[in-house]
Amino acid sequence: MYEFIEGEIIEKSPAQLVIKAGPIAYLLNISVNTYSKIGDQTSGKFYLHHVQREDAQLLYGFIDREERELFRMLITVSGVGANTARLILSSMTPTEIRNAILSGNAVALQNIKGIGAKSAQRIIIDLRDKVGKASESDDLFVPEGNTIREEALSALVALGFPRRSVEKYLGKIMSKGDLTAEEIVKEALKLM
Repeated sequence: MYEFIEGEIIEKSPAQLVIKAGPIAYLLNISVNTYSKIGDQTSGKFYLHHVQREDAQLLYGFIDREERELFRMLITVSGVGANTARLILSSMTPTEIRNAILSGNAVALQNIKGIGAKSAQRIIIDLRDKVGKASESDDLFVPEGNTIREEALSALVALGFPRRSVEKYLGKIMSKGDLTAEEIVKEALKLM
């Protein structure tokens, strides 16, 4: 329902953030990961997830789309609610969580308070395919402040090539010298 909010940061703590957008201030529940990335910022843009319960309407804020997408995946797992997902994202970085799921590292997940052996296994089983797909096809959007490499990578992934194999070829192609994104894509298409 809500995509993002952008505004002035009024208050912040490792668990919550108050952001003023226009004449209204919003309370966002955040992870420690998001809190640490905010640093000394006085304003910012946060991606949102809205949770509507019988007794409350809550907004969860994330520093980037990757963290929000991982949160959304985690809450699809039986027994993992929004607060547990936020706790997981506060205990490990999104990359560490993805790696733990892809490698089947239940012990890393069990080290998080409130996650037992069964929950860790359920997270791994339920999300292994989703996390694998997401890491191969990540956002087809070109990130803000993009580089030529990221632009070429996004274009090739949008054309249907697996992200991992594209990354291998990009390293080889970019070592040849200064190329535009278009030239990199053309070279990659010749090699693939």
